[in-house]
Amino acid sequence: MKHLTLVSLAAALVLAGCTSMAPNYEQPALPVAGDWPEGSAYAESDGAAASTLRVADIAWHEFILDENLRTIVSMALENNRDLRVAALNIDRARAQYRIQRADSFPSIGISGSGTSQRLPADLNASGEAGITRQYNAGIGVSAYELDLFGRVRSLNEDALQRYLATEESRKTVQISLVAEVANAYLTLGSDQERLQLAERTLESQRNSYALTRRSHELGVASMLELRQAQTLVESARVDVARFTSQIAQDKNALVLLVGGPLSDALLPQSQKDDRVTLTQLDAGVPSEVLLRRPDVVEAERLLQAANANIGAARAAFFPRISLTASAGTSSSALSGLFEGGSGTWSFMPQLYLPIFEGGRNRANLEVSQVDRDIAQARYEKAIQSAFREVADSLAQRGTLDEQLDAQNALVEASADRQSLSDARYRQGVDSYLNVLDAERSLYAAQQDLISLRLVKNSNQVTLYKALGGGWNESSEPIAER
Repeated sequence: MKHLTLVSLAAALVLAGCTSMAPNYEQPALPVAGDWPEGSAYAESDGAAASTLRVADIAWHEFILDENLRTIVSMALENNRDLRVAALNIDRARAQYRIQRADSFPSIGISGSGTSQRLPADLNASGEAGITRQYNAGIGVSAYELDLFGRVRSLNEDALQRYLATEESRKTVQISLVAEVANAYLTLGSDQERLQLAERTLESQRNSYALTRRSHELGVASMLELRQAQTLVESARVDVARFTSQIAQDKNALVLLVGGPLSDALLPQSQKDDRVTLTQLDAGVPSEVLLRRPDVVEAERLLQAANANIGAARAAFFPRISLTASAGTSSSALSGLFEGGSGTWSFMPQLYLPIFEGGRNRANLEVSQVDRDIAQARYEKAIQSAFREVADSLAQRGTLDEQLDAQNALVEASADRQSLSDARYRQGVDSYLNVLDAERSLYAAQQDLISLRLVKNSNQVTLYKALGGGWNESSEPIAER
């Protein structure tokens, strides 16, 4: 037993002093510009924007202002199956890390055995047939590897970084889920507005059609004018049916995201401009924003894992020492198993030195190095993609106010044109074809205005997601601290 204690102590000291053969990790330089793009498409920053919180420091329940949407997002975070799978992946990766980490410690077990054997007379030294019995009990260490060259440590680091990457993946899924729910909510509100506009237009056109038909019966309006008025009615009917179907699909999409049924009281009847989410978002500095996005952090974790795996591949070229030891008692009678003088022990160190592997170790090292290069390329691509997402959102935000001003002016001008065309027609100055064209133009301009308002509202959500909203440095998993 004393020998086993000394061996275990020596193994622990050797393990504590070993170092990894993995190359020193250095964070790659940002493969994007140090500032966001500038130009006519981008809004100039002002003092108000600079004074706002960085998006990564704004929690989703602070970003979302609408109480109904907050309730829906909370339900989605609790019930959404994609997010549930992401959370279960974390549990799975954590268990895998613990399995790998167990290789850093010796496996100690207690064993007991008993054997009985009958030997015939011609095989027994005494010349007589007999039965022999042997009982053993002991405690031992089985094939414990002394990690002299850091192979086990490198594998542990690889498993740890992959586990931490799954946590970042869950954050990405959650941010995406919040954005998808918010966009689905806004889309439903937008389609509700479109349906309401189509219903108002249908009612107005039916009244106009009734007047035209009466005029036709009196011989004032021609059959052409009657049919022209009917085209507006049927067109509005088509839109009412189409938007009714679209609203049902919007509700189905929202229910899927939430992962359960939704009360009609929670559903929007309009977009509620500037009252659903925060409108002032500070883009910050690219190097600070992009490196904090969960998907970028996940890519870097996987890069660190690939870097650690190189250490394990390098260590495979060097000797591997494992220890197997046991101590206990042995006796021919069960009653004498723990009597004095029955103690036994064994110590079996094993050394394995690779001499010829047919190029396997070198190929494994090349694979690990290529995997590291692939992981670095994916990390850089993640940063570049994130930069583009933010830049696109900023470019869209920079021109949306101008587009909305122009669209509002277009709606007003189209409404005046429709009113004037109708008056000229009733005075017999103009044909009904001009009235028809003016009413179609007004209806199209109003529908485009609803769509443009949806683009602006969704832009806030997209920018919040692109900037990695809702996560900060204090939210790292416990295993990393």
